[in-house]
Amino acid sequence: MATKIRLARGGSKKRPFYSIVISDSRMPRDGRFLEKVGTYNPLLAKDHEERVKMDVERVQFWLDKGAQPTDRIARFLEVAGLRTKAERSNPKKAQPGKKAVERAKEKADKAEAGAEA
Repeated sequence: MATKIRLARGGSKKRPFYSIVISDSRMPRDGRFLEKVGTYNPLLAKDHEERVKMDVERVQFWLDKGAQPTDRIARFLEVAGLRTKAERSNPKKAQPGKKAVERAKEKADKAEAGAEA
């Protein structure tokens, strides 16, 4: 069975609260899970100690069994010291889209034409 360490959403509309759970990768996000190992409250300040709470021993147990953490959980584990910091690079994310590039080109062309006149 392929297990994942991931977030299961709870809380009301516009007030998210997440449980950190161990689940079968084929189950839905908020569906059945094997074990709850912590909580995450994104509404609290980043330096607040209650923002991310997890049972480190149980998480380590599941990591040793082969459970794969999601990207967000991997970041939590890096902060907790259970995982080495991974290099992340997404250079395309910072680039403007097609329409923005076209608008910038049109604006530059107009400015150039106005400067010549």
